[in-house]
Amino acid sequence: MARTPFSPAFWRSPLRGPRFTSVLGVVLLGGITVLFVTGLVSYAAYNPDLSPVNDKTPDKGILGFYLFAWPTNPQWLYRLNQGVHVTLGITLVPVLLAKLWSVIPKLFTLPPARSLAHALERISLLLLVGGALFEFVTGVLNVQLDYIFPGSFYPLHFYGAWVFFAAFVAHVALKMPVALRNLRAMRAEKGREEDGVGATEERDELVSPRPAEPTVSRRGALGLVGGGSLLLFATSAGRSFDGPLRQTAVLTPHGGPEPGSGPGGFQINKTAAYVGIRPAETGDEAWRLTVAGRTGTVRLSRADLLELPLHSAALPIACVEGWSTSDQWWRGVRLRDLAALVGYDEPADVFVESLQRRGAFRRAALRDNQVADPRSLLALFVNGEELTPDHGHPARIIVPAAPGVLCTKWVAGLTFGDLP
Repeated sequence: MARTPFSPAFWRSPLRGPRFTSVLGVVLLGGITVLFVTGLVSYAAYNPDLSPVNDKTPDKGILGFYLFAWPTNPQWLYRLNQGVHVTLGITLVPVLLAKLWSVIPKLFTLPPARSLAHALERISLLLLVGGALFEFVTGVLNVQLDYIFPGSFYPLHFYGAWVFFAAFVAHVALKMPVALRNLRAMRAEKGREEDGVGATEERDELVSPRPAEPTVSRRGALGLVGGGSLLLFATSAGRSFDGPLRQTAVLTPHGGPEPGSGPGGFQINKTAAYVGIRPAETGDEAWRLTVAGRTGTVRLSRADLLELPLHSAALPIACVEGWSTSDQWWRGVRLRDLAALVGYDEPADVFVESLQRRGAFRRAALRDNQVADPRSLLALFVNGEELTPDHGHPARIIVPAAPGVLCTKWVAGLTFGDLP
């Protein structure tokens, strides 16, 4: 009778076993916990409670229990959080693939459930494998700017994360005692000359009853997985920095040299041409900023804005895809001063409208604490020069610690107070 995947003898690798799987599991336990927490923090940074403007998951219900007003200090908060989230996610890909390879025989175990505990473990395993693949695949595609999945990335990744993490917690609760026991057994054998491949392994459904001859030790296999993770880290982490390190980020769209040179020679996400900005509508004669609030509406030209008090702030830009820039010197009018023009002595929430015609967050909102920060600007200059078209000329928002997508470019209108 031909062997099938449902036969234990089908899986012959001598590397598989509870101890090998436990090492990978412990690494993923720490790494995925960090990914989940930084992912939730990243979601909170969008201030989705500013509904309906910023809310990309309107049916989240109790899943939004933890949301809080996103702070403006420290100014590098979102840059650090998202850099860790995306870089760690990419780095863990080899570990995840090795872990899935190591446990694949369990997906074909018969009978499907030997007891209630075994049934719960099988269900958690299926949700865990499916959720992990979904989250990592959609995350990597988002980093690569390849939106080939149906629907918006935001709700898909958000709800997928909760399903995956629920299965992850259930699986950890069921398997942690076994994993710790296996790790203690590995430490006890640390002084052995051989790896103990198959020979001293406790009987487990992962252990092949007829293992093939080993071609690599378990230490060698773990070293290969670790080396793959280090390679991915080295070729992706550089996009969180400027200068030569950025050119090492060869696996990401926003790695490599910054666009152009001079004061505007730092990373951008989308160009003016891409989002449909026409040069005629951003010229000094045509462009006007509409500022609305408690006392009415004012329309300001760029010349009018230059007559107001101008202030400077050194702030980075950080994007959800994980890339960021170092601090750039921005100069413009404080948002709280613009709020005061329309009757708000105490800063209020603000609704921001852009001239752009394509892309997400053509309209966005900022909380009153973000408006109140003296470093929050309607920027007119960067690094001593006027904004370039791709950096948001004639005016853009820049706010400390905010996701780059909320630092709206090509601003056309500001409405302070109750959101429309």
